Amino acid sequence: MNMFTISGSPHVHGDESVKKIMYTVVYAMVPAILVSIYFFGLDAARVLLISVMACLFFEWAIQKYLIKGPVTINDGSAIVAGILLAFNIPANIPSWIIIIGALVTIGVAKMSFGGLGKNPFNPALVGRVFMLISFPVQMTSWPVPKALFSSQVTDAITGPTALGILKEGVGAGKTIEQIMTDPNMPAYIDRLTGNMTGSLGEMSALALILGGIFMVIRKVIDWQVPVSIIATVFAIAGIFHLIDPTHYIDPTFHLFTGGLMLGAIYMATDMVSSPMNMSGKVFYGVGIGLITIIIRLWGAYPEGISFAILIMNAFTPLINSAFKPKRFGTVAK
Repeated sequence: MNMFTISGSPHVHGDESVKKIMYTVVYAMVPAILVSIYFFGLDAARVLLISVMACLFFEWAIQKYLIKGPVTINDGSAIVAGILLAFNIPANIPSWIIIIGALVTIGVAKMSFGGLGKNPFNPALVGRVFMLISFPVQMTSWPVPKALFSSQVTDAITGPTALGILKEGVGAGKTIEQIMTDPNMPAYIDRLTGNMTGSLGEMSALALILGGIFMVIRKVIDWQVPVSIIATVFAIAGIFHLIDPTHYIDPTFHLFTGGLMLGAIYMATDMVSSPMNMSGKVFYGVGIGLITIIIRLWGAYPEGISFAILIMNAFTPLINSAFKPKRFGTVAK
């Protein structure tokens, strides 16, 4: 009688590791990092450095002194969380607020659930929303960009974001044509390159897309999530623009302003808090896009991508259950 030993899953192995995946994400964010430093100078570098160092410190301290387990800060996940947190805040924010945000990101949203792989919500977004609610003035005071090698002195000047100008104009009863003549409204090319007010990661859509393509090629993320988010926002915004172009702006404006590209490419694709199978990913992405555009068009906030991702993170277990693939060998009814 032949005896077979069956080991536990997974049975297919590859050369990928958590560390390799996380550092691939870091490499993908380098273009956006360089753009943010170019437009916001040393302030952007300060925010990025403090955010990353604080996230690394809090993860090390919690693992060493509270959990008293193995220290895993070398896997790169805390670095990714720190960069993403920095991408979600303005360059002029006080350093102590960044440290508090990093504590919430790592201590509350990640380590309190058991660490990497167990967090139900994207940690950086939890930190960002906490900071927005707790420090609304500092989190919505956007510095005017200044080229790194420019002689302009604009460090103390703040201005509205493109989405903020749109929201305020619509609320005041202005037409889209009138809103677009606002001197603070960035031109189309500026929205693409990042020469506009906003958080560090809202700057250059081109840089974010370039990093996203790199991650898809390296198979770190699946294209279904970002494409379904972007397509949903574009389709719904486009429908309303066709119905009433005087009160609803063209859909490309929504694609290249705010945090849509950052959220769709780098945050909604988080492996832990997003669905596992392809159909679930599309449903998840459509849900994020739908909530985002609803908040942008009719909500109180100019931007809605952060709230949309966190809401759909909560539905991920249900989506995984609803779109569960059939077991191998199951007879279809």
